[in-house]
Amino acid sequence: MNEGFLHYVWKYQLFSVHDLKTMTNEDVSILKVGIHNYNSGPDFLNAQLKIEDQLWVGNVEIHLKSSDWYAHHHEIDENYDAVILHVVWEDDATVYMKNNKPLPVLVLKDFVLASALNNYRNLFSTKQNWIPCEKEISTVDNFTIDNWKERLFFERLERKSIEMNQVLLDNQNDFEAVLFQLLAKNFGLKVNGEVFFSLATSFDFSILRKVRLDETQLAALFFGQAGFLKEVIEDEYHQQLKITYSYLRHKYNLEPIANVQFSFFRMRPPNFPTIRIAQLIALYHLHQNLFSKMMQIETLKGFYELFETDVHPFWKTHYTFDTISKLYPKKLTKSFVDLLLINTIIPLKFLYQKNRGEVNEMEFLKILKKIKSEKNSVISKFDEIGVQSKNAYETQSLLELKNNYCAKKRCLQCAIGVRLLSEK
Repeated sequence: MNEGFLHYVWKYQLFSVHDLKTMTNEDVSILKVGIHNYNSGPDFLNAQLKIEDQLWVGNVEIHLKSSDWYAHHHEIDENYDAVILHVVWEDDATVYMKNNKPLPVLVLKDFVLASALNNYRNLFSTKQNWIPCEKEISTVDNFTIDNWKERLFFERLERKSIEMNQVLLDNQNDFEAVLFQLLAKNFGLKVNGEVFFSLATSFDFSILRKVRLDETQLAALFFGQAGFLKEVIEDEYHQQLKITYSYLRHKYNLEPIANVQFSFFRMRPPNFPTIRIAQLIALYHLHQNLFSKMMQIETLKGFYELFETDVHPFWKTHYTFDTISKLYPKKLTKSFVDLLLINTIIPLKFLYQKNRGEVNEMEFLKILKKIKSEKNSVISKFDEIGVQSKNAYETQSLLELKNNYCAKKRCLQCAIGVRLLSEK
């Protein structure tokens, strides 16, 4: 038995409300169950009850056992002085109020509906399931799932924005600098994301602002800080960057990171860190005030046009500094821009709008609903159990569902779990 389940049973009154009696055989009528309190203090606030013929207004505390009152030291906490009913699964101790009178106790085990208890046991008893409700989720109505997906999507945005806000604080609220650092991390994908972030934070963003108009200096800054200019390579472009970086390093007191941290192993050449750095250079050479431009764009097409960039001619015939390859343009693909939008741009724009107090929820929904569904093991598994995704908005919602509800067995806080538990 789970205390959260008792909260759920009390909140939705999934018990026989007729002939309710306390352990001392007093009649109980519930007028209002109270407001569910997710902070410290009693579990439900401002409840209204009738015990015998006396009307009581106060708080309700819920425990698995009556003795938990003392185990949690509520007897010395004044926040619990206004508790008017102790709701428990098992009454194993008498709890006394400050006036030395016994606190009224309601044992839910005696009144809970068999259907609610069976649904709870079915949902939580199988440990082998990928998610607790994988056998039942396909039976839940579309209205419940669709509304829950929207809530999940914005919960995910909110959580990501909180994480990004720390980066914003680290950069003295410079959104342009934050965008650069987070975009760089996203350019590195999962394999090189952290080292790309280290690259982006290895120099002050003000230096990028100063050198961005000179493509050679910008490339020297990026590849030099990444450690790719330490090697001796008989190539004119590499040597030019090396000389330029030496100048920048002395001027701005720079210290490169170790390029041994970058992984090329089992990566497709278009995803090589050298290519992704070259694309990031092209983007920042082309656009000044990139963050400001992104905040003005409201369509997926507009973002695709913004990322229409061209790498330096050297990289059209190279994947690394020391190997020539066939001519290939190496432009950013729409699918890659989609990843940037999902993981960086949309969450950062949400944070920006939230800080300004003017969140345009429909803008985010409109863009994400036009992006194709993401492909990963979680989304594939949802598809197997009958929950399909038509776009990135839905895949983002399902990722939030799996990672922050299913994996943590938060079924009692999940609209799908609540729907399944409430079935008769």
